[in-house]
Amino acid sequence: MRMHRWYAATAVALLLTGCGGAPESDSTTGKAAALTMEQVGQTLPDGEVMTGWKQSFQPTAVEMNRLYRSQACPIKGNAGCKNSRFFGAATFQRENPSASVTFQIVAYDSEQAAQSAYDVLWNGYYRNQASPVRQRAKPLKLGPIGDEHDARLGTAGFNGEPGAVTQTRVGTTLLWTMESAAHKGDIDEDSVRDLATMLAKRSQQAQNGNEPSAALND
Repeated sequence: MRMHRWYAATAVALLLTGCGGAPESDSTTGKAAALTMEQVGQTLPDGEVMTGWKQSFQPTAVEMNRLYRSQACPIKGNAGCKNSRFFGAATFQRENPSASVTFQIVAYDSEQAAQSAYDVLWNGYYRNQASPVRQRAKPLKLGPIGDEHDARLGTAGFNGEPGAVTQTRVGTTLLWTMESAAHKGDIDEDSVRDLATMLAKRSQQAQNGNEPSAALND
């Protein structure tokens, strides 16, 4: 199985490993609040909410620094990371059908900072991560998720293995899901939407002041 385009996402999780209550609403839009590092860690899904998936790396949040800016914003001058405060990532594997997904969060000090970074990061890096050949990835409609979002579904490997990337802004956070699989058809549009929606709900719950509780297939 080849998942060449997703080694970078797994490396992020490896770097990170080195270093409650009911929600008011399950909406993915609402209050915008700057998250603490603890809240970023809570927003990342764990094994309990990822039905059918096995946790590969402990969900971890860290204070943004030069190293993590180079991982989260791997473009000239780390553009897109201005006024970012915290970075988090978690990776999961699924056996049947075989797939891998990395969740990633950048938390900013304001909604304006996250909004300003959105196009910089999507156009400058993330939109091309669904396929080594840009034209082979197609836009994917996610539905009413977050304040703004984009997604692409294409081939992540040289033998036609599927891959998908989503980017969503929820208030003061930018969120990504990066998924890859071994065989054509092992990733579908519904599963991509489900993963992105769950992460967006958890971010909104945290910004509402609640403990994130959204789970896959809620």
